[in-house]
Amino acid sequence: MSNQLRLLYVEDDAALGLILSEQLSDQAGWTVDWISNGKEAATAALVKAYDIAVLDVMLPGMDGFSLAKLLRESKPKMPILFLTARDGQHDVLQGLSQGDDYMSKPFSTEELLLRIRNLAKRSLSDEPKTEEKSFQIGKYEYHHQNFLLVFDGKEERRLTEREGKLLNYFCQQGSTVIRREDLLQAVWGKTDYFTGRSMDVFISKLRKYLSADPRIKIQVVHGIGFEFIRP
Repeated sequence: MSNQLRLLYVEDDAALGLILSEQLSDQAGWTVDWISNGKEAATAALVKAYDIAVLDVMLPGMDGFSLAKLLRESKPKMPILFLTARDGQHDVLQGLSQGDDYMSKPFSTEELLLRIRNLAKRSLSDEPKTEEKSFQIGKYEYHHQNFLLVFDGKEERRLTEREGKLLNYFCQQGSTVIRREDLLQAVWGKTDYFTGRSMDVFISKLRKYLSADPRIKIQVVHGIGFEFIRP
């Protein structure tokens, strides 16, 4: 099983959401999108390829059970784990009928991580992903597994893990406009001001690394985010 895991985490409790999303993001190879609104999570799931969804039940916009039903319709094989304070028998049975696992709050982080890994093993081993191991970016080729950027088949540059994750996210999104908040959440797991300033520094570095091919641009889309332009 690949160590790369993309999680959709939906939780409206700001304190718990921040803490747990950081803990999940600290796991090697895990990318976490933390969203606090059920309806917004449903929209995100339509445009992004998630491996696992971790859902609270009581959510604004759309409750977790309704969200799980929508996810099942569009992505029937994606595992869903409910993580909620509702521990009544009816809720547990409903959760297990609509999802793959159910945990009640308070919970052990170690147990949650183990359950996520077990769900990932079951789902990802059934259908191995055809995820790109390398991307052709104009005259560059980027090998994400070892963070290696190669220019014209000769010059090599080893990126840091953060630089590599950032470039990989740009490559995965193709030519779509990327929201600044989505990029921050995917690579850093948080969207505060200081993290945003840090991201701007890393993007400047990537522009420099890719500057030998003038057709490649990381272009600012004002008020929204970025567009990754490549031949």
